[in-house]
Amino acid sequence: MNAFARRAVSLLLSALCLPLSALAASGQPTHEFRLDNGLTVIVREDHRAPVVVSQLWYKVGSSYERPGFTGVSHALEHMMFKGSARLGPGESSRILRELGAEENAFTSDDYTAYYQVLARDRLEIALEMEADRLASLALPADEFSREIEVIKEERRLRTEDNPSSLAFERFKTAAYPATGYRNPTIGWMSDLERMTVDDLRSWHNDWYSPNNATLVVVGDVTVAEVKTLTERHFAAIPARPLPTAKAPLELPALGERRLTLRVKTQLPSLLLGFNVPGLASSDNPREVHALRLIAALLDGGYSARLATRLEREQELVTGASAWYNPFTRGDSLFILSARPNVQQGKTLEQVEAGLWQELELLKKQAPSAEEVARVQAQVIAGLVFERDSITSQATGIGQLQTVGLSWQLLDQELDALKAVTPADIQAAAQRLFQRERLTLAQVLPLASAAPTTAETRHE
Repeated sequence: MNAFARRAVSLLLSALCLPLSALAASGQPTHEFRLDNGLTVIVREDHRAPVVVSQLWYKVGSSYERPGFTGVSHALEHMMFKGSARLGPGESSRILRELGAEENAFTSDDYTAYYQVLARDRLEIALEMEADRLASLALPADEFSREIEVIKEERRLRTEDNPSSLAFERFKTAAYPATGYRNPTIGWMSDLERMTVDDLRSWHNDWYSPNNATLVVVGDVTVAEVKTLTERHFAAIPARPLPTAKAPLELPALGERRLTLRVKTQLPSLLLGFNVPGLASSDNPREVHALRLIAALLDGGYSARLATRLEREQELVTGASAWYNPFTRGDSLFILSARPNVQQGKTLEQVEAGLWQELELLKKQAPSAEEVARVQAQVIAGLVFERDSITSQATGIGQLQTVGLSWQLLDQELDALKAVTPADIQAAAQRLFQRERLTLAQVLPLASAAPTTAETRHE
């Protein structure tokens, strides 16, 4: 890298890091308080527009589910829109639509969250309805009978009829042998077919309690306004005893696991997953941030190592990726995937060797300071632009808080990423990219079979 390029990277890092740090420190005051019933409330002020986002996060998701009851968190998320003691099925959504609000919900391994984006003067309506379904969810049996069929069809379309999703679901069951992270969020079909509305009622009673929830409000509000509204609508909802939920810790050195998956795909592919810590389960946060930069170093755009070396220089793959989610309440996976360049006669075995070559290079030789600076600038740029959105800010706060981390890490994240050195990256690669931590899946097209009569009929 020439002197001009080095100077450009330095300027980019400086330009990117200052605005967000300043914004977090002075432009966006953030407050946290707790109601007597245990509800945690976090308010971040952002007065650029008269808009607010409200998100209610519950500490429960598919990793909490026991065998035979998978998918119950996601099914309950669907049924939260089907009425309460005060409102009929779909009525809350109709009211919000008439107010011009946006609403939705999402379920993951570690949490379930419900959100609304609306004008600041309509916030109380959203909070009132959110408190209502927390306190008095109806769960009508006829609505459940219809909704479970919708969920089963969602599973068919998004997983069973999607070769990539189906392969990844099976891959996860091998990669997470010891924890609930092996559970598909939507649930196994056999469990969906046996699910009852009473299962959902029990799940709601167990986990949907103010002392297991975090309300995040970001936008054109003050903490005094939000405190008044939350006390008005949530304070009367009693806390309840919660089931024990230990952090899901994996067996990091179980031994290499290899599987062959045959799905309805035209081209083969490869999946590699290394059992690694997440930010909540690690005793070395710098190692976690080093893994984040390794993912970007390998798969961070046109100039990243996988695209440059394996795709363009060696013509070994037609595509390769690396990703890692550090924001989990337990351990995580560092995942690599790739498709061989079959037109050039490349095989999965050659692709595996090529990926290992890149990992071994990281272990033997630390990346240059210039390359690390480029990757840091790229990752930080993405975070800065992403956090311009009040929804993204709220999601970052809620996610951290719900997986057992402090929301304040959101404002410390840039400094943590900038502190990672080339030596940190090499050390993380040496410790974690080991075969005893590896799950590898070869994803192959279904074996060719004789065509059926229907397939050979000509009309």
